[in-house]
Amino acid sequence: MAIATFAAGCFWGVELTFSELPGVLSTAVGYMGGDTESPDYESVCQGDTGHAETVWVEYDSEQISYEQLLATFWQCHNPTTLNRQGPDVGTQYRSAIFYQDEMQQVLAQQSKADMQAAGVFSAEIVTQIEPAARFWRAEEYHQQYLRKRGQGHCRIS
Repeated sequence: MAIATFAAGCFWGVELTFSELPGVLSTAVGYMGGDTESPDYESVCQGDTGHAETVWVEYDSEQISYEQLLATFWQCHNPTTLNRQGPDVGTQYRSAIFYQDEMQQVLAQQSKADMQAAGVFSAEIVTQIEPAARFWRAEEYHQQYLRKRGQGHCRIS
């Protein structure tokens, strides 16, 4: 079992995307990268805590590689918009890879460089790559939010 943590905008759709990958054992949504103890959804959404909405991915590295998780990360959001994903604006919606160890750091940095060099995105990738900090699990009603409601994606209106 291994852990990966990603921030890519609203955590509901990101969690669903990762949870459907073969080899992913479990997912959770929460908050990481801030400076407030025990943040809650309301305080994170106000932008006062410095946390990003983050998805915790527990996976079997013999079934799915960290590189495959990174590929999914790049595909499930726009890493060129600073502190924004679709209609969601604020630092809590930033694009970030929170690495667990030196190997993840190296792979994340290389993956970002490769994506930029390949020109997959028309603008500069602004994804932050930083060490994982304490993961604060979000309130239970946020866990598997879309799956509980029978939705396959977030609706943007």
